[in-house]
Amino acid sequence: MNIYLTSGTPEFMNSLKEKHADQKMVVLHGEGNTVLLHETTGKTVFSTPRKYEVLDSSGELNEQGYFVFNNIPVSDEGRPIFEQRFSNRARAIENEPGFIAIRVLRPIKADTYIILTEWTGPSSFEAWQSSQAYNKAHEKRGSDEGLDQRPNIFSSASYVTTYTTAKKNEDAN
Repeated sequence: MNIYLTSGTPEFMNSLKEKHADQKMVVLHGEGNTVLLHETTGKTVFSTPRKYEVLDSSGELNEQGYFVFNNIPVSDEGRPIFEQRFSNRARAIENEPGFIAIRVLRPIKADTYIILTEWTGPSSFEAWQSSQAYNKAHEKRGSDEGLDQRPNIFSSASYVTTYTTAKKNEDAN
């Protein structure tokens, strides 16, 4: 499974999605940008996408959610360590109220992995961040077994981007 991302105006991203209605695509609205996500086992219809291989997934992405992208730049030599950590994840997030889906994305021709999660809303994501399950899932961070071990596997600081999907009835107003 692969995920392809492309950016553009909201109007163009919506028109591209409508043109390829047979494909699994979600239009995501961020602060100052709009992204079209294409999840497929085949090729993408995008001409210049950012390409990712799905390493792990749970749940189905849908068009009525709050998306959080944890963008994590990883050095070439750090990739095996990073991927091993996520292959052994606790899977506690799947039981959290408001959780919809997760995708662990390996970049193709880039260094930034994305841990993509979808929630019913921002409050569900915030509740996860303050939960015991979140603390348990991240407890090894900074330990000898965690991601913060030496040598440093990160090529730069991680950052979070958030997106919402348009409500289906927004054009009715």
